[in-house]
Amino acid sequence: MTASIAFVGAGPTTLYTLTAFVEHAARPARITIFEQQARAGLGTPYRPGWNDPAMLSNIASVEIPPLCETLLAWLNRPSRKRLISLGIDPRDVDDRAFYPRVALGRYFLDQFDMPVDEARAKGFIVDIRTGHRVPDMSVQGNCVQLDIEGEGEDIADNRFDFVVMATGHQWPEEPEARPGYFLSPWPASALKRLNAVNVGIRGSSLTAIDAVVALATAHGAFIEGTDGSVEYRIGAGSEGLALTMMSRKGLLPEADFHHPIPYEPLAFCAHEAIGTLIEAQPKDLLEQAYALFKKELAHTDPAYADHVRLADLALEDFAERFFADRADADPFEWAATNLREAQADFDQEITVPWRYAILRMHEVLALIIPHLDEGALESFGKHLKPAFVDEYASVPHLFIQRLLALHRAGHLDVIALGKDYRVETHGAEPGVNVVINGKRRHYNEFIDATGQRPLEADDFPFPTLLEPGIVMDAQDADEGATKGISVHEAFHPASPDPRARRLYCLSLPFILGRHPFVQGITSSHEMGGIVGQDLARMIAVSMQADAA
Repeated sequence: MTASIAFVGAGPTTLYTLTAFVEHAARPARITIFEQQARAGLGTPYRPGWNDPAMLSNIASVEIPPLCETLLAWLNRPSRKRLISLGIDPRDVDDRAFYPRVALGRYFLDQFDMPVDEARAKGFIVDIRTGHRVPDMSVQGNCVQLDIEGEGEDIADNRFDFVVMATGHQWPEEPEARPGYFLSPWPASALKRLNAVNVGIRGSSLTAIDAVVALATAHGAFIEGTDGSVEYRIGAGSEGLALTMMSRKGLLPEADFHHPIPYEPLAFCAHEAIGTLIEAQPKDLLEQAYALFKKELAHTDPAYADHVRLADLALEDFAERFFADRADADPFEWAATNLREAQADFDQEITVPWRYAILRMHEVLALIIPHLDEGALESFGKHLKPAFVDEYASVPHLFIQRLLALHRAGHLDVIALGKDYRVETHGAEPGVNVVINGKRRHYNEFIDATGQRPLEADDFPFPTLLEPGIVMDAQDADEGATKGISVHEAFHPASPDPRARRLYCLSLPFILGRHPFVQGITSSHEMGGIVGQDLARMIAVSMQADAA
């Protein structure tokens, strides 16, 4: 019999999973892809309208895992007119460049047809159902039954052998929870209707920058000079625009830095060493992994190790020391200096050793996270994760230039919330009050731009799977206070029910608790490769059992 697979969601994660599955499958299968939007392949982070054309991706072209063709090859195909319509200057096309998110969306949209055509050429039956929503599903015997909502046709065959849930980020369609209070900066079109008033933005990293840029372009324009400079010109009538970014430390992200791609191997904190630690199952797994981290960092950059006094630096003090120099400086002065250094390093192809080491080690140290107890997981999140995030979430130089231009024009500030603060969202007037050390500040509009957070299992989009325990709340699966659902290494729901092997969960908000670094295209590629291969293996085993 021909195995049947359903993909729920049709973004980049499904695209990479489908590609890996078709490559490894021993025989053709019947594949049905359900997508709520009108087109398959875009994904929420790259959808037009959801994203402002001025919003840039923070992944360089060369870092995007290729599908049927690389992003650079795809960019070299369109006409000059089409590139300009996507917000790309044809003169700036380069494998190290950053491009608008809507341009990446168009790339994935075009690439979606290619693996589908390849699958059909190999004998796979592929059915793409756009404009169809899957509000729930249940396991019925040896199959998974989907509830399907859609217009224009009656779908009678809604039972599948395996289902891949790849529903991506989860944001409210209408972000304004109450007048003047926005739960997210998406869709960006919602921000365009805001007046030029006092706007508070919680967050100071990429998501917050997205909000700032969307508001800035709605009320003015960034002017790029021939010398590479960027200035901001406010529009007539919008002179009252006052944007304030706020975070615990009040720091801006660092500019993207030059480093070799693909990554060079690590000497001490390598996959093999961490794998050996995990197999030994020591009670002090985090501490032993941190020792390897310190050894690698000291080996790579002795001067930096001396500067932060790494030899005597306890795990609990690492993040504070990592950010100490930046925290002592004015955020915009630091950003300007860091930008100049990063630009010079790119021009001379110089890599900052300690930054590159931490960037590479974040993927290796992530391997221990599923094996940490609740206390160690909390410690990792407080004392190591912030440094890792700071390195892999560095931003395009143009974003830093725009922030500096807005600040020079008097329309942007950054403040530190510290530990003693609260956000009052239910005042008598529209907007929000932010209280810092007892001092209250009112913002006419307030946007929570802290990015995708782990969601509770209660928010899982397929509630029926929770009832029989096929999908388990992470807090009920010996994972402590972790939000979301529990999954195995191959992304099956971690459940004693064997029927859970028919499901794969790649829905980001529900696996972030134990997989905090899975946001981004490279993660979509890695997870897609794991699930695609495992799915091919599972189908082969199932068919062998049926034949026997």
